[in-house]
Amino acid sequence: MKQIIKQFGCLLLATSLSAIPLASYSAEGELKDQQCLDQLGTQKSRVVGERTGKKVAAAFEDYSNDRVDAALSTLMDMDPSHKFDKAYVDRFIGYLLAAKEGKTKQAMQYLERSLKPGILNHTEQTGAMRLLADLQMQEKQYQQAVDNYRAWMKLSCTESADVYVRIAQALYELNKLEELLAPADRAIHLYNKPNQNPYILKLSSYYDRKKYPEAIGVLESLVRLFAEEKRWWTQLGSFYMINEQYKKALQTMELAHKQGYLKKASEIKTLAQLYATNNVPYKAAKLLEEYIGNGLLERTASNLSLLANVYHSAKEIEKSANYYGEAAKLSNDPTYYRRQGVLLLEMKSYPAAIQALNKALELGIKDQGSVYMSLTEAYFYQEKFKDAYAQVQKAKEFPKVAKTAASWESYIKVKAKNNRVSL
Repeated sequence: MKQIIKQFGCLLLATSLSAIPLASYSAEGELKDQQCLDQLGTQKSRVVGERTGKKVAAAFEDYSNDRVDAALSTLMDMDPSHKFDKAYVDRFIGYLLAAKEGKTKQAMQYLERSLKPGILNHTEQTGAMRLLADLQMQEKQYQQAVDNYRAWMKLSCTESADVYVRIAQALYELNKLEELLAPADRAIHLYNKPNQNPYILKLSSYYDRKKYPEAIGVLESLVRLFAEEKRWWTQLGSFYMINEQYKKALQTMELAHKQGYLKKASEIKTLAQLYATNNVPYKAAKLLEEYIGNGLLERTASNLSLLANVYHSAKEIEKSANYYGEAAKLSNDPTYYRRQGVLLLEMKSYPAAIQALNKALELGIKDQGSVYMSLTEAYFYQEKFKDAYAQVQKAKEFPKVAKTAASWESYIKVKAKNNRVSL
């Protein structure tokens, strides 16, 4: 804001002595059609009267010496009779108040009053209009800001990428989500160097309206143009997942990981999940194992269970059983002991399986019938038919496995008889 006042001061001195330039254009702006510019060239400049000019110059001198209150006092005591002089002084007051904390609304009143007659010189009118729009944005007067930004571009014969972004932002705040797309696109076109802000506004518009394919298109542009920004990679991966494009989601997150952009535990878990979803469970397991090992993922029962699960999917039964066992010890969760026991049974590690399954029963697992059936198998395959028979009798008490238990009971009786074992 201080810079704006300094620019105003330079124009002020020029006005008090001679005619000022009819138009000026910001660095980020792009000139519109030649006809508009030609019309500007025919306009004549006005200057304040001699008496007003002396007081304005005195006020500017006070401002230049950091006596802003004195400058304001001089200007507010003035009561010019000429409409142009009055508008000019109001504009100056508006600029000075805009630089003072807590005076924004008062500044806006003076600026609006200076603009209303429409008699300021072109540069003065457009400058005041642009500042007023900026202050209206600050005060959340979004529709007024939009109107003044558009009026500023029309009057100044220029387009500004930054102003189009502000218009789009204001429209977003007004929940005019579809309407903001046009100014956002215009800003993208005008920027000499790609700027993220209009893309972010477009992304917000599509996301809020659940237009996920369109949001993905914006994110693909962001990844292409701002590849060094990790958030666009992870967001693109997430949107691919929302849209059930799991292969693309995996490719995106895998590339992000290779570039070192995945820094959070949740992001590593997402990549592991995508490996598993895309039938690459071994990579999921190795990834989780690495980050549990280096501490990014906590060595919790939940994370170890996840690791055990993907190792199981990868048919790494021994590793899966070991991690379920570790998860069980950390949590005393009987479900993990049962899963460990079933895998140990599959590995034919029968004594270890029996130990894990009995621990599951001891800790009160709900599905006891299935555990008793697993114990039946563990004893049976060791030819401990009496123990197997005892376990199958317990299993018969649970309706869920009663039919299976009855079949096993008959089978155990036959095997025991053949081996001359009394049950």
